[in-house]
Amino acid sequence: MGNDQQQHWEKTYRSHPGMYGDEPSEAVLHAVDVFRTAEVGGVLELGAGHGRDALHLARSGFHVTATDFSAAGLNQLRSAAETAGLATQVRTLEHDAREPIPLPDNSIDGVYAHMLLCMALSTDQILDLSKEIRRILRPGGVLVYTVRHVGDAHYGTGISHGDDIYEHGGYAVHFFPRALVDAIADGWNLLQIHRFEEGELPRRLWRITQTLPM
Repeated sequence: MGNDQQQHWEKTYRSHPGMYGDEPSEAVLHAVDVFRTAEVGGVLELGAGHGRDALHLARSGFHVTATDFSAAGLNQLRSAAETAGLATQVRTLEHDAREPIPLPDNSIDGVYAHMLLCMALSTDQILDLSKEIRRILRPGGVLVYTVRHVGDAHYGTGISHGDDIYEHGGYAVHFFPRALVDAIADGWNLLQIHRFEEGELPRRLWRITQTLPM
């Protein structure tokens, strides 16, 4: 399923360049405030897509490493960064979240992921990814991520793939129960779980903020 989803997103970004627009998400506005308070310098964005949030992070003064498994999305991000004069603030890495993050241990101050963890990943793959995030963050580092949860209108509908994963219109989503949030936060300082909505459906999400112990 993961490979099918990669092909689906690649086709989507090629067919609909800049599909999410230029305005930053609500989630990244929060992340900027959190990262500034924590004196973050370098940020890793997982699942950056065509880069609306990565560009906002760069405009806000952070050095951004943006990853995605769509080459088309990352090409659009690089082009937009060059046009905006942010090429030196943003670097891109083509990366599948099912694989280890290609960064050294303790090399990043903050990690941001808007709906990446709730893509077509099994629970085990999500927990493996959370371990990778912990590995590459420095002590005291910050993680801000968002996920669609089991209170979402699409939960339990569409094509079921098991493990709380449901597919609509070709897009597969892993809807999070609270227990999975708690499992990811094990050994971290869980600072906030914030409920919010996004889009026309609307999508119902949690925004989670947590830090590594010093």
